[in-house]
Amino acid sequence: MQLLQSIKEKARQNPQRIVLPESMEERTLQAADILLSEQVARIQLIGDPKQILQKAESLGLKHIAQAELIDMSNTDKIDAYAQLMVEIRKNKGMTYEAAVEQLKDPLYYACLMIKAGDSDGEVAGADNATGDVLRPAFQYVKTLPGISVVSGAFIMMLNQTEFGEDGILVFADCAVHPNPTASELAEIAVMTGKTTRAIAGFEPRIAMLSFSTKGSAKHEMVDKVVEATRLAQAMAPDMKIDGELQADAAIIASIGKKKAPNSEIAGIANVLVFPTLETGNIAYKLVERLAGAQAIGPVLQGMAAPINDLSRGCSVSDIVNLVAITANQAAEK
Repeated sequence: MQLLQSIKEKARQNPQRIVLPESMEERTLQAADILLSEQVARIQLIGDPKQILQKAESLGLKHIAQAELIDMSNTDKIDAYAQLMVEIRKNKGMTYEAAVEQLKDPLYYACLMIKAGDSDGEVAGADNATGDVLRPAFQYVKTLPGISVVSGAFIMMLNQTEFGEDGILVFADCAVHPNPTASELAEIAVMTGKTTRAIAGFEPRIAMLSFSTKGSAKHEMVDKVVEATRLAQAMAPDMKIDGELQADAAIIASIGKKKAPNSEIAGIANVLVFPTLETGNIAYKLVERLAGAQAIGPVLQGMAAPINDLSRGCSVSDIVNLVAITANQAAEK
């Protein structure tokens, strides 16, 4: 919980404009009210201002009027956004008329706000599927220069402080890319290191995980991790990255010293990069359920601007936390 308070405090120090396109969704409005009252971010809500305020009043919310209310049906931005969409996707056959039609969807409108510099980040997904949230982001916001893959990290807060960074570990990729190549896995590792610095606030010690430690097994899946480690180290020489390491060798000091005595992070890793999505997703859910860890995320990384996707089963506090994280990402950018 101390980390969450630190994330919120950091967001307050440099308020960012975070757009919430699902403005009539009750949990989203309740979260927006908390965020505004705590001054965690400058909240932007897309929708009919009158309906938003009426909904807020019916829920007993006191702070929604402080948000920037974006009325898509009465704005001078439509023309500029539509022209920008045509410019970005003209090779895909985008027409001005089709762009105007797409802008009727708040998820598209939110991404164009970000692309045009009118917003710093977006949180959505309480009322929309992941694919619907990410599609406009991939089409218009796109990835960071030099980054080809988007991934999802989870900040895992454990009760056992002997692991990771006083009980905090960052897992990736647990949300997006099923089977990354070696170069993609290297990108995921480096982006997860940057996420760790920006959000968790500590220096990453990144373990590239496998079922092998330093050549103890031979397989093409091990080869991928070995190559990914080499590429990641070259991409980010300022980060501590090592592999291939088994999970126990990565997080338990006595085993790390025995299996990888020459590694400077074996046994003390605080960032775990999994070789495939299935391993990462299974691992974070097992740690969450069996170890009672709090899983914060997924935090999407690799986008040119922070756009984060919620689970449709999310709580109000989940939305508050993810907006605070998104604000930290935007400030770091």
